[in-house]
Amino acid sequence: MNLNNILFEDISNIIKSLEVSSISEERKKVLQPLIYYLKDKVETNQSIRLNFICTHNSRRSHLSQIWAQTMAAYYNIKDVSSYSGGTEATAMFPKVGETLQNQGFKIKALSEGSNPVYSVKYASNQPAVVAFSKKFEDAFNPSSAFAAIMTCSSADEGCPIVLGCDKRIAITYEDPKKSDGTPQQTETYLNRSLQIATEMKFVFSSI
Repeated sequence: MNLNNILFEDISNIIKSLEVSSISEERKKVLQPLIYYLKDKVETNQSIRLNFICTHNSRRSHLSQIWAQTMAAYYNIKDVSSYSGGTEATAMFPKVGETLQNQGFKIKALSEGSNPVYSVKYASNQPAVVAFSKKFEDAFNPSSAFAAIMTCSSADEGCPIVLGCDKRIAITYEDPKKSDGTPQQTETYLNRSLQIATEMKFVFSSI
């Protein structure tokens, strides 16, 4: 095992506990285009760039970006870079960071203001994921040779063209925002994070 890829213990334990058998056959068909895309890149020794896109780049796209990068390290899939973006920029919703922190990620605010920049670490010797809200075409994100993964139906419908992407894949999730301000908020965000983690485990373990 590559010692550089050893994840924080709490995160490793969560990944081990995730049951990919819980994913429905219908949902596996939704995930299959991403598996094919990754396999093709691995087999042809190409860099893998994934841009997870949601309307506000505040919740689902960040969870997807971070879990994809984490699973790539867990399964030792090399040269993977995960990004996220929106059709507009807002901020990473604080409950997302709190949820990930409770799951074992080490999160540090690198800036203040209305749209803070966070570093998100899943392993001691791996680069942090840089998380902040931005438009999908922001200069921070790749401009070509990437997969555009639409994590919400409104972004999928609202931006028919994502310039520069070599594959567009719709893997949509229900918005945990609906639970904001309710007693179910913590549970809802955790469940969405676990759902995304389980599906990214299925994807990266299939390569």
